[in-house]
Amino acid sequence: MKKQITSMITGAILGLGLVSASAADLKDVENSFYPYKDSVPTHAGLKSGMTINQSNVEQFKDILDEGMYQFIKDGWTEMSVTDTMAFELNKSYIEATRTNLNTATLGEATGDISGFITGRPFPEAPDMNDPKAGEKLAWNFKYGYNWGDNGAVYPFYWKFRDLNSGKLERTLKFNFHFLNLKHRVNDDPKPDLPRNPGNLFRGIYVQVLEPFDVKNTQLLIHRYEDDLKRDNAWLYLGFQRRVRRLSTGQITDSFLGADLMIEDFEGYNGRISDMSWAYKGTKNVMLPFYKHNDQKLTEDHKMSDGYQFVEFGGKGGCFPNIDWQLRKVYILESTPVDPNHPISKRVHYVDAETFTLPRTVIYDRKGELWKTFIIGQAHPDFHLPKNKGSGVSIDDAFMMLDVQGAHCTTGQFKGQIDSALSPRKKFTVQNLRVTGK
Repeated sequence: MKKQITSMITGAILGLGLVSASAADLKDVENSFYPYKDSVPTHAGLKSGMTINQSNVEQFKDILDEGMYQFIKDGWTEMSVTDTMAFELNKSYIEATRTNLNTATLGEATGDISGFITGRPFPEAPDMNDPKAGEKLAWNFKYGYNWGDNGAVYPFYWKFRDLNSGKLERTLKFNFHFLNLKHRVNDDPKPDLPRNPGNLFRGIYVQVLEPFDVKNTQLLIHRYEDDLKRDNAWLYLGFQRRVRRLSTGQITDSFLGADLMIEDFEGYNGRISDMSWAYKGTKNVMLPFYKHNDQKLTEDHKMSDGYQFVEFGGKGGCFPNIDWQLRKVYILESTPVDPNHPISKRVHYVDAETFTLPRTVIYDRKGELWKTFIIGQAHPDFHLPKNKGSGVSIDDAFMMLDVQGAHCTTGQFKGQIDSALSPRKKFTVQNLRVTGK
């Protein structure tokens, strides 16, 4: 009887999400960061060097997400297959996960976390019986090593295209900068930067360089450590020469006429508490992971140091010409808490090794397929020399395709893991005014 009562109490606590479903151990950490240590996923007929196209797509339907299956079936694009390879993350980040194992716990409310220090907060495999499994995956993404402690996309080209005609309508040139103020594992000072009275977790700074009509438009986002506290965001409009604070609703508007919103950046750029998170299972799926230096690269925008960007092709010139590989993924659904949100849900294909979001499928308020997002992931050891050994999966190219609007926005990155490019002073409102003059 005593054992039965104890079991009931434990079950009730788990239902509230106050503790982990089970404590993680060092083997869980090993499995989380090295999923391909002993073997790689396979699928009948899938071989490195082959192409998945209209002629054979049905054979590979089970390892394609809904969007990519349909695009290949309709002849909009083809998929070049390469070997599954490890994208080992930064060793300091992995060691921090071991050191701080089981310190993070979740509260009853979504977005309420306590005890987190550094590393991957929940390295244990997700459990369908754990009501907090989806939220734990979301925290692993938020506190992941995407761009490391600080990084920059310097520069970053966005192109707007008509899907049917392929007409290039507009090109924007940006610099993007990222800085973690807390939970740092590699760059001193760590784990936290000093003089942080607002208790900020992260800063994002964006500056438009071209074309002239939007030059010096700037975006600054301050994300608080307390996920239940709303972000502060400011926009500096170059043509108006003034800073204005962004309202909450504006992060779900089209950003500068693109097919993506501020909330879409990096796959998801919002608070954990703004969504309900549901883990939908684990499977092997084709994802855009590759060696940048081995890809077909474009001569457009070629840099003085010889760096070349990813080329695009397929229907409308909307699809990145990159390799794909079969990888272990966690399928994660995020549903907006706000009933007035423009989407009904996102389906994220979370890479189980890096916890990046290389594939996201977005549904409109009617539940119909609306947009599909690709973020190509380049191995840091086959990219810029400065990125070698960084242990950062480099965001390298993107496509946001509006299926219903027959339009796409593509992105070509020069991702750089270089703290000198993202000094702390860039992440201030005063910097918006000074830079805008």
